[in-house]
Amino acid sequence: MKRILAFLIGVCVVSAVKAQQSFWLGADISGTTELEARGCQLRNTQGEPRENTALMRELGLNAVRLRVWVNPVEHGGFCNKEDVVRMALRAKNWGMALMIDFHYSDWWADPGHQNIPAQWKQMTYKEMKKALYDHTHDVLAAIRKAGVEVRWVQVGNETTHGFLWPVGRAEDNMQQYAALTDAGYQAVKSVYPKAEVIIHLDGGCDPRRYDFIFDGLIRYKARFDMIGLSVYPYWDIKGNLTKSWQETVEKFTANINRMWQKYHKPLMVVETGAEAKKPVEGKQIMAAIIDASRNKTNGHCKGVFYWAPELEGPYPLGAFQDGKPTAIMEAFTEASR
Repeated sequence: MKRILAFLIGVCVVSAVKAQQSFWLGADISGTTELEARGCQLRNTQGEPRENTALMRELGLNAVRLRVWVNPVEHGGFCNKEDVVRMALRAKNWGMALMIDFHYSDWWADPGHQNIPAQWKQMTYKEMKKALYDHTHDVLAAIRKAGVEVRWVQVGNETTHGFLWPVGRAEDNMQQYAALTDAGYQAVKSVYPKAEVIIHLDGGCDPRRYDFIFDGLIRYKARFDMIGLSVYPYWDIKGNLTKSWQETVEKFTANINRMWQKYHKPLMVVETGAEAKKPVEGKQIMAAIIDASRNKTNGHCKGVFYWAPELEGPYPLGAFQDGKPTAIMEAFTEASR
């Protein structure tokens, strides 16, 4: 009888662990080493000094997202291959799953900026496709050599209009954008065959931009495993996409369910954030986004990642004040229990 009870308890424990890991609570903490270089010290809510990765784990997060720039020499070298490997090792040491986000630029890439890296500017389209493959392979191979597993890889960051403009601008060169994307997919699988390749767009509440990109990628046979969304009520309201944070939550949830029916690919909120100066409301917003992602998508949304929670200053959507987490991060801590 004791053996049977022990077996059943073991099954329950394993099942509980698997259940916990079926939904990911993460953060993009790519700016960690740059903050450290500037002498910034983060602390937990009790005021005790913490390294950023350790602090995220303490707050209940189980995943980390790290961006990669091609050659950010003019920006201190942060988020280059070596820097990303250093941060990836920290994630491994704290038992956190890892997402790698390739920007395919020397600096920020987003819907308004998809600049070709300086070293690639004179390349032909075919040469650029090879450079993209080689860069993706090189960075991931370095991470693997360091002994770190990668669970997800973004081929491009917020590629609502494609990337590597004008060569891979989706409105003008969808076929080339698709082929460049597929080159990234092939590079990922050559190093991490089981990693899930994510295509990530902004404006998760807006179905039209997702149909445009994913219909185009499918038309030209670009491969991907997962759809990534940015969900920012703050920016949606400013961009007249929605009139309230509640409307953003309602619409992105409906969009996830719609896309599952259309594309049959799992989805993930790979970026989100709330207004730092309104932490109580921010906690409410994050709790609603996590709840909708976890409980209102029939299991098709696999997680939520906060973008740069530790960032303060001009950026309005961090989740820290005076180097310590605000109530916003409590939504993640409570969801992890």
